[in-house]
Amino acid sequence: MEPVVADVDIELAHLHAVVGEAHRAMTDVIQGKHHAVRTALTVLLAGGHLLIEDVPGVGKTLLAKTLARTIDSTVRRIQFTPDLLPSDITGVSVFNQDTHAFEFRPGAIFANVVVGDEINRASPKTQSALLESMEERQVTVDGHTYRLPDPFIVMATQNPLEMEGTYPMPEAQRDRFMARISMGYPSPRAELEMLQTHGAGAPLDELRPVTDAATVAGLVGTVQRLYASPAVHQYVVDLVTATRASRYLRLGASPRAGLQLLRAARAHAALEGRDHVLPDDVQHLLVPVLAHRVLLASEAELGGLGAAEVLTALLDDVPVPSRPR
Repeated sequence: MEPVVADVDIELAHLHAVVGEAHRAMTDVIQGKHHAVRTALTVLLAGGHLLIEDVPGVGKTLLAKTLARTIDSTVRRIQFTPDLLPSDITGVSVFNQDTHAFEFRPGAIFANVVVGDEINRASPKTQSALLESMEERQVTVDGHTYRLPDPFIVMATQNPLEMEGTYPMPEAQRDRFMARISMGYPSPRAELEMLQTHGAGAPLDELRPVTDAATVAGLVGTVQRLYASPAVHQYVVDLVTATRASRYLRLGASPRAGLQLLRAARAHAALEGRDHVLPDDVQHLLVPVLAHRVLLASEAELGGLGAAEVLTALLDDVPVPSRPR
C-alpha cells in the first residue's frame, strides 16, 4: 500500500500547485471574491457545471471568462437571447451538394469550456438543448450521437427572475448544474482596487493560461479517486433525504444532487490537501450544491426563509457521523 499512498501524495501536491497558480491568476482579475473563485475551481475539479446568478454588472461573465482563460483549451461563448435556437447550441446536419450526403456541423457546445451568458434570456426550449450534453457529455442530432471533448464544463450566468426579459429555468436544467454561486457586490476596498486596475485597462487581456485541458482532465481523475467512507456516504444520503421530508420544501433534492454533493466534497477535500472526505467537506458545499435544486414551500415563503436558511437548519437536525479513532 505504500506506493499507492505515495502516488496520491504526489498527485495532490501537483493539484495544489496547479490550482494555486489558477487561483492567483483569477484573483488578479476578480478582486475581493476569493470564495467565488474557490467554488468555481472546486466545481472544475469535480467535473461539474457552474451556475453564476446575480444582478447585472457584478462580474458574473468576467468570472466565467477568467476561469476559461486560465485553461489552454477550446473555449466557446454562447450569448443566450430569445431568438437563439437549439440547433445553434448542439449543431445541425447540412446537405452537401458535392457529396450528396448530410454532414454534421458542430454547434457552440463542442468545446472544453462553454461560457453561457445570461442563459435565462433564452426560451426554456432552447435551454433544454443543454440537458443531454451536460449530463452525458454527448449530443444526439438526427439519430447520430457525437461525443463532447474531455474535460467539458458549462459555466452559465443568469439574472434574477424579476429582471426584465428573463425566462424561468426548467427544474431539469437547474439540476444539471453542480453548484450555484452569487457574486454579490464587492466591498468598498475591492471596488476601489477594481477602479484602479480595470479603469486603465482590461486585466483579463493580460491573463495567460496556467494549465491545459489534459492536465485538468488528470486532476479530475485524481479527485474522483479520493476516499469517502461509508459513513460519509450515509451522511450525504441522510441530508438529501431530509430535504424531501422538510415541511419548508415542496421539492427536495434529487438522487443526482447527492451524487454531485459527494463529488464536490471530494474536490473540496483535495483542495484542503486531504486524500479522504470528511463531513466538514459535505457541510461546506451543501448550500451551493443543493439550494438551486430545491423549491420552497409556502410555509417557508411566508416565514421569509430562503433555501440557504432551510438547508443550513437541516445541518443541525441530521446527525454528523463521528470521526474514526
